[in-house]
Amino acid sequence: MTHTQEVGAIAGLSLKTLLVTAIGILLFGIYVGILIYGENSLTVLTQLKEKKQRLIEEGKSLKNENQKLQKKYFELQQLEPKEG
Repeated sequence: MTHTQEVGAIAGLSLKTLLVTAIGILLFGIYVGILIYGENSLTVLTQLKEKKQRLIEEGKSLKNENQKLQKKYFELQQLEPKEG
């Protein structure tokens, strides 16, 4: 094997094959990074699910508070003298 063949072929692969493989791995890494940390990523999905759950619980709490206040309002309304 000559020196040029050694430089052009590392571990039996050509330089072109190694370069294409390296670029493919790099692009795949960028794609996975975007999936995990990007604008439409899994972390954003998880945060939105947690926020949705908090909002549902807050809605239930506000409904309960509203019911109590309405009951108090109607009780106070019955205590006021009727005009007429």
